[in-house]
Amino acid sequence: MADPHIMLNQLAQGLRPMSQGVAWFESLNTQERSSTLVLLAHYCVQARATAEDAPESIRRSGLRATHTPAVLLVRGRIDQQLRKIAALTPHVLDPLLQVADTGT
Repeated sequence: MADPHIMLNQLAQGLRPMSQGVAWFESLNTQERSSTLVLLAHYCVQARATAEDAPESIRRSGLRATHTPAVLLVRGRIDQQLRKIAALTPHVLDPLLQVADTGT
């Protein structure tokens, strides 16, 4: 398994295409996926992601605004919502880290 810290940071910085990140994530076993999602949520909090970052991260992820992770992102405290989302899916967390990390 590639180091998840390096992979997630490279994805957030745009050094690797998202398709490569998705393929990498899908190659992980269940435990590795779970720990990677928790790490990704932690990175989003560390990057000071906010609910204001949510619409852009949802747009970048390609998810419908009505998809559960997208709905959770725009509700309430982001740190609490990220824990819920980490139990669901990675598709919106990496774009959230990208937006929060770059400020765009």
